[in-house]
Amino acid sequence: MARRTFDVIDVTEILMHWHAGRSKNQMAQSLGVDRKTLRKYIAPAEAAGIVPGGCAKSEEEWAELVRGWFPQLADTRLRQVTWPAIGAHHEYISEQLKAGVRMSTIHQRLRDEHGLAVSVQSLRRYVAANVPEEVRRSQVRVLDPRPAGAGEQAQIDYGQLGRWLDPVTGKAHTIWAFVMVLCCSRHMFVRPVTKMDQRAWTECHVAAFEFFGGVPARLVPDNLKTGVDKPDLYDPKLNRSYAELAAHYGCLVDPARALKPRDKARVERPMPYVRDSFWRGREFTSLAQMQAEAVRWSLQVAGARPCRPLDGAAPAAVFAAAERDALRPLPAEPFVLATWARAKIGPDIHAQVDKVLYSIPWRHIGKTADVRVTGTMVQFFIGGQLVKTHPRKTRGKQTDFADYPPEKIAFHMRTPAWCRRQAAGIGPACEQVIAELLADNALYRLRAAQGVIGLADRHDRSRLEAACATAIAAGDPSYRTIKGILAAGTEASQIRPSAGDGGAAAFLRGPASFANVIPLPGTITSDAVSGDAGRVTS
Repeated sequence: MARRTFDVIDVTEILMHWHAGRSKNQMAQSLGVDRKTLRKYIAPAEAAGIVPGGCAKSEEEWAELVRGWFPQLADTRLRQVTWPAIGAHHEYISEQLKAGVRMSTIHQRLRDEHGLAVSVQSLRRYVAANVPEEVRRSQVRVLDPRPAGAGEQAQIDYGQLGRWLDPVTGKAHTIWAFVMVLCCSRHMFVRPVTKMDQRAWTECHVAAFEFFGGVPARLVPDNLKTGVDKPDLYDPKLNRSYAELAAHYGCLVDPARALKPRDKARVERPMPYVRDSFWRGREFTSLAQMQAEAVRWSLQVAGARPCRPLDGAAPAAVFAAAERDALRPLPAEPFVLATWARAKIGPDIHAQVDKVLYSIPWRHIGKTADVRVTGTMVQFFIGGQLVKTHPRKTRGKQTDFADYPPEKIAFHMRTPAWCRRQAAGIGPACEQVIAELLADNALYRLRAAQGVIGLADRHDRSRLEAACATAIAAGDPSYRTIKGILAAGTEASQIRPSAGDGGAAAFLRGPASFANVIPLPGTITSDAVSGDAGRVTS
């Protein structure tokens, strides 16, 4: 049992009872004080000649006498034997308190660095009695003098509910509860999620506004990265997706200060209630069923509970009576959920977003773009300006050839279809040549077709058409033949059709040319053949 501590008021009461004529036994029973203690505090009065039943004294007079007889009761510093040792470090203690150092840390530093051998309780008593200003300054809490008006403010936070085993997949998930509380009516919306990413954060806000049927004027979230990129007391930098949400619904985002949970006490305080009433001891078959049950619980259980700050009224009833009509109406157009990212444009003029490559105009190579991703499209912004929009893909590569420099992509753009279109613009002969080149194994002979079309860049189109007609007439409509005709300038001359001998000239002589031929032994001469023939005919 702890020893009782007496002060001036306690001893004054003992002396007044004694002076009224009560015995020490009676006083011990009624005041709960040991007789030895009573004798200790009555002894100075008896020594001063004061007797019970004597001249009456007021309470102030008795208190003044007690302060003289027992000065340690008036000034507690006189009773602390360790305070002189602590007092040697008074300036150091004051500086540490002004810097916001905790009392336990100050005690540890005094013990380890200055060799002060006192308990932390003695240090606390010394600080409370001798450095009251620094201690009390850190304990002051400034409460909002104005109660939240209807529709003015909603506070938002995540709270961990527990682990959940998905019966379908067999995987365990950590479930978090997104909670939004309207400060005026204390009406709350709860939505369980498995991820606390940007998409979940935005979807929860949209669902909460639809649950309340309106939008509060000010949102007070925690400093999560999904809401606030850079916390700051005066100029917090909001996440771009969250800023888009606030602009669409026409509300102000006012994040709570970092490490100051009391800035959003309306949503911090109900977290244990949500965890106990909604989550514990329940089983859920799916996340969708869990979220549907949370909506029902928010309306029928949490909304119907007696709320002490509302003098026992139910939050749902107060919301319906005072706050529903004060909320801002929902926008006519639904909010398009978008996430933002950053991507660098490489030398191949592509930037990677969600493992998919998208092309950007070549002039932006090496720059970093802000990327806005929705369910259907991907937009790239550089310096706040939209430079490219692509339909969203789930995998692979999305390339717009117009993003390349024309001279870099020209060759890759000359497909068989392009060659046929260009040939049709030159003439029927050129069109026939290209059709024959691409008739079989088009990709293998594509380069030859591209070469024929490319001759139009160095020669007049009419000359190319004539050269193609000449090559067709010669029976050799190839790139090399057409190029040679144009180089020789013979596209205007008429070439005879081929005789099947490769175009070589005939070299013929009569029999007289072979008169000096000496026959070899065993051969039959032509004259002998002729004579035999004459004999046969004769």
